Amino acid sequence: MLKFDVVVVGAGGAGMMAALSASEKNNLKVAVLSKIFPTRSHTGAAQGGINAAMGYRDSTDSPEKHFRDTVKGSDFLADQDAVEFFTSGMPDMISELDYYGVPFSRDEKGQVAQRPFGGASSPRTCYSADKTGHVILHALYEQCLKNHVQFLNEWFLLSLVVEDGKFEGLVAMDIRDGKIHPIQAKSVVIASGGFGRIYWSRTTNAINMTGDGTAVCFEAGIPLKDPEFIQFHPTGLAQTGVLLSEACRGEGGYLINKDGERFMARYAPEKMELGPRDLVSRSIETEIKEGRGFGEGMTSYVLMDLRHLGEKKIMERLPQVRELALEFEGVDLIKEPVPIRPSCHYTMGGIHVSDYKTCSTPIEGIHAAGECCSVSIHGANRLGGNSVADVVFFGKYAGLGAKESAMRRSFGRTEKLEQEANAWKTKFKTIREKTTGVSMFSIRNRLAETMWNYVGIFRTESEMAQALATVDELIEEYKDAYAGDASVKYNMAFINYVEIGNILKLARAVAMGALNRRESRGSHSRGDYPTRNDEQFLKHTLIYKDGENYRLEYAPVTITNYQPEERKY
Repeated sequence: MLKFDVVVVGAGGAGMMAALSASEKNNLKVAVLSKIFPTRSHTGAAQGGINAAMGYRDSTDSPEKHFRDTVKGSDFLADQDAVEFFTSGMPDMISELDYYGVPFSRDEKGQVAQRPFGGASSPRTCYSADKTGHVILHALYEQCLKNHVQFLNEWFLLSLVVEDGKFEGLVAMDIRDGKIHPIQAKSVVIASGGFGRIYWSRTTNAINMTGDGTAVCFEAGIPLKDPEFIQFHPTGLAQTGVLLSEACRGEGGYLINKDGERFMARYAPEKMELGPRDLVSRSIETEIKEGRGFGEGMTSYVLMDLRHLGEKKIMERLPQVRELALEFEGVDLIKEPVPIRPSCHYTMGGIHVSDYKTCSTPIEGIHAAGECCSVSIHGANRLGGNSVADVVFFGKYAGLGAKESAMRRSFGRTEKLEQEANAWKTKFKTIREKTTGVSMFSIRNRLAETMWNYVGIFRTESEMAQALATVDELIEEYKDAYAGDASVKYNMAFINYVEIGNILKLARAVAMGALNRRESRGSHSRGDYPTRNDEQFLKHTLIYKDGENYRLEYAPVTITNYQPEERKY
């Protein structure tokens, strides 16, 4: 049986930062388990930058201003003690990344360059052209190799084993040979990314963003916090949903409707295109709904115009964005505007982190960091540039927390771990041999359509109740789903089968949390409850899974410096 002191699940920015900090200056055996090669992780898709109040471009900027912007951006649902901890620590984190070899773009003084981003009162987003996540990922991977972190690449997490409320180990599949392994560990960091693929074809997320770690923690008894808050990025490419970075607007791009208007003047007259993402996404959808967009139905769009920036600036600061527009829309944004429409981008909710300083969860030995969890610093709406900041910052503290857990705890018993592995081996055999039933892909596609239409940018009671009923039907149908692949090695159909089971579980929690939150706050916009209701809903949703049953509770939001007020831009 494999044994490690610390196992990190996920090799993105949060996972590799966790592995790096867990492996520093001690003799702990640290492994990273990833279903893809580490440098292909989704952090590599983060284009625009990473927020830190360095004060290089605006000397009046400060961690306190970053704190204030983040709390306001969250529509006052963020826990303010966690936000203050985060914003005060981010300048040192940029220096740390710089030291690790991250090649940041530089200003004329040779300092790390910063650009404006939505919802920020100062230009504080540090960047490396439009490939910020990519370069951070590569630098962290090099550092992990230097620290002798063991990588289990193309391994897939199946379940966590918990006994008497304590973590004992996990079960995972080596995708290459189809073998299922019980793995003993003293602590684990779940850093498996978000679950935007519940909207399948209308998301900026990579194909593998199916919330595996989040679903597995949910199944193990850890509640999901605030799952109803889904961020829709304003500028997904119209045909595919592929992300065009907020850097496009940060550098001065315009949003244009079919009448040639810069329509954001109607919705955020001061911030214009640099309003927060939830506001800009709703504005675009309103333009489309009211007939000022191009095209019809699911193919409707507005335009983003960057031509006035000039070729030199676009090629220097937005080369990847241009490449994506050319490849996926056939549009050269140096010469013409590009069709865009909001696309599911980020999950603010996730695994309930109960201690932000160690990123621990209610189950001893299980820690979490990054988009898979909710600390909560993003509340009801995340600011652009705060996600890469979140993954590296809390990835570090999750690693330190897991290191502390591993040094304090000993290896548990193996009986339950072996039983769980055997149950998965039986499941794998059963699914391989199954030749009839419901197509798992039809389940996935119906789920995506249901979630986009009824639990999307605009929400109402009747539509969300319909979504919940449909998801319940799909969960029932999933019991008779078949994968259609009998092979043992590289059985990606089985991986897809498990992933679809995961997104079904999570989609039900999203719909349930949204249906029960009878207000509009941040990304959660209800036509039947159009205003924020602090009296009843200034609180975190917590959803527990007890077998097949879902149970909903609420928990208080931590408020320190800033009392809720109307959110205007």
